[in-house]
Amino acid sequence: MRTRPVFRASVLALSFVCGACALAPTDGPATRDIIAQQQSPARIEVVDLTPDVVGRMRTLDTRRTFADRFTPAPSRTDVLGRGDIVAITIWEAPPATLFGSTDTAGSMAPAAAKATALPEQTIDSNGRLIVPFAGSVEAAGMTIPDLESTIVGRLKSKANEPQVLVRVIRNTTADVTVVGDVGSSMRVPLTPKGERLLDALAAAGGVRQPVNKVMVQITRGTQVFSMPLDAVIRDPRQNIALQAGDVVTALYQPVSFMAFGATGKNEEIGFEGQGISLAQALARSGGLLDSRADARGVFVFRLEDAASVPQTRDEALPVTADGRVPVVYRIDMKDPASMFVAQQFPMRDKDMLYVSNAPVADIQKLANLFYTVVFPAVSVGTQFR
Repeated sequence: MRTRPVFRASVLALSFVCGACALAPTDGPATRDIIAQQQSPARIEVVDLTPDVVGRMRTLDTRRTFADRFTPAPSRTDVLGRGDIVAITIWEAPPATLFGSTDTAGSMAPAAAKATALPEQTIDSNGRLIVPFAGSVEAAGMTIPDLESTIVGRLKSKANEPQVLVRVIRNTTADVTVVGDVGSSMRVPLTPKGERLLDALAAAGGVRQPVNKVMVQITRGTQVFSMPLDAVIRDPRQNIALQAGDVVTALYQPVSFMAFGATGKNEEIGFEGQGISLAQALARSGGLLDSRADARGVFVFRLEDAASVPQTRDEALPVTADGRVPVVYRIDMKDPASMFVAQQFPMRDKDMLYVSNAPVADIQKLANLFYTVVFPAVSVGTQFR
């Protein structure tokens, strides 16, 4: 009967440990739990990283550029629009009959053609200008030569061989807007030279942050796309010619990924705008912990563009409100070939790098809990012998 208190204490301790198995501390889901998500109602796509998958992703990444997104088109900087300010000068061949002055001195010297400079005018909200003796002229939408020809045509029957010169004093329609983290937000006028993206940024005083921390966004009509500024600087093709109405926004946007689980550091880690590989991300997060990490359970959680998802099933995948698909990329670091795959897989902003615990680590936690709870209980029970 003396052993009954010991037996009861042991049973109580074992019952407590068994109940605590489900409550054992953990850093996140196990490898098997993440893979099982493919069969869950959430239907999260889990993609094993292979050379073929990474090659396809890198091909798609090469299309994420300004040069591929924005089709080159000539920017009509010589087309007049509402709000443009122009100066008009009119000549008549001698003897000038309409805009010339009468010679009251009776000089016998040959008459010279005289120029009449009209006051500067702003093309009004209706797109029209007023020219003496030519009336109201619809100028918006015309090129400068077209406007000159139109005015000459209206004056031919009234002036002696008229000639017209139109100069643009201020062009308010053929310009781009540069805003954001630049020296001075401003509207940059476009000239026939064809200003490019870096020209506009330079005209606005350049960016105020390191170039590897700045994203450049171009808004053209309904198209909005962004790239790291240092990627634009490195690739001359991305320094695209701007078009009237473009909006260039410089965004100070440090890019980063989050590291969780059995890694050396669990924190948000920044990286350069040109990007880093999964191998670099693992190194910067302190690598895999030998005592805990499941080398077959290295995952990257990402919200991916629907067109970029290497879908392996016929079922429809869940889509977020902004049109992206949650995808989990898995790599088996036990496979030596995966070392090369990790060097080719690009990390993106706001990716989550997660390394699950090895099954033996959970057993070790349970053993530690057992020794922590059962042994003291048995020791207490032996006192009643």
